[in-house]
Parts: sequence; C-alpha cells; structure tokens
Amino acid sequence: MKREYDFSKGKRGGVIPQTGKTRITIYLDDAVVKRFRAESQRTGRGYQTLIDGALKSYLRFTKKPLT
Repeated sequence: MKREYDFSKGKRGGVIPQTGKTRITIYLDDAVVKRFRAESQRTGRGYQTLIDGALKSYLRFTKKPLT
C-alpha cells in the first residue's frame, strides 16, 4: 500500500445509477421494520429487498388501482 494517496481529483458521492430503481425516504412503523429485519436475519436476504418483494406481491394481487 502507498503511504499517501492523491484524492485531489476525486469526486464526492459518485454513484452508479441503477436502472429501474428510485431512492426514496419512507417512514414505516417500528414494528413493521423490526419484523422485516428479523425475517432478514432468518433468510439472509436484505430487509429492504423483503419490503420491496412484499409491496410487489401486494400490487400484483390487488385488482383495484392505488389512488
């Protein structure tokens, strides 16, 4: 490893955009998050991925549109 690195031309927060995904802020009940985190520990899948799957599942089986 080098003793020093030159970050003078570095860009702060450079993120590769993901197609088909949008970053949002959402407030959920503590109990809901706790349950998904517990399921995450049990299955080894991320809790945000589990929440996304639950929302997709709900939207697929619901016939009336969300307004």
